Amino acid sequence: MGEVEDCIIFGITSLTGRAILFHAIMENGAVFYRLPISAFIQRGFKPEEVPKRRLDELELWNSFSYYPAVTTWDILGTTAGKFIGKDKKWHYGKYLFTVDWGHPDANILNSDHSEIPHEHKCAHIIALDNGNYAAQPNNRCIWKTEDTDNFFYEIEEKMRIRYGDSQDGLQIYSSADSYVLSIGYICKTGLSSRNTNEC
Repeated sequence: MGEVEDCIIFGITSLTGRAILFHAIMENGAVFYRLPISAFIQRGFKPEEVPKRRLDELELWNSFSYYPAVTTWDILGTTAGKFIGKDKKWHYGKYLFTVDWGHPDANILNSDHSEIPHEHKCAHIIALDNGNYAAQPNNRCIWKTEDTDNFFYEIEEKMRIRYGDSQDGLQIYSSADSYVLSIGYICKTGLSSRNTNEC
């Protein structure tokens, strides 16, 4: 790993089909624009101790549009979590914020995936325990909060998950053990029913 300098990340650029790019200001006042998440390590880590990861390992998906929204969700704020990587291993860290994409105007041709429910992904920015940062979508992450302590469980690699929309909101079903996600709560049932009221 090369030289490292302290910096403050103060913004992002979202270019459709490109990785999220970050803007940083250095201690001497110099600004570097459009650096990938793989260019950064966390303060307090020695560069030689931080495992080198490729960009595609830290961020699976490129930006979905030119119109990002950056949000810190209260329920996830500084919570511990983990994501399943391309290496089929769990990687642990803490939630920082979420980058999401949308399309601003119905009068502009939308050739991106930001408004297609089954194609859309957000990017949760995570400070990994190993000193790296990652940007991972919902379907790769599990979060541990006070409200979800009882539901922080391993997802089996063989589990097949399919997504469906309902009038009540987003629901996630699996063919194994019927994990169901409904707005506001997660439950584990032995039911094959699609009715979340039975949880």
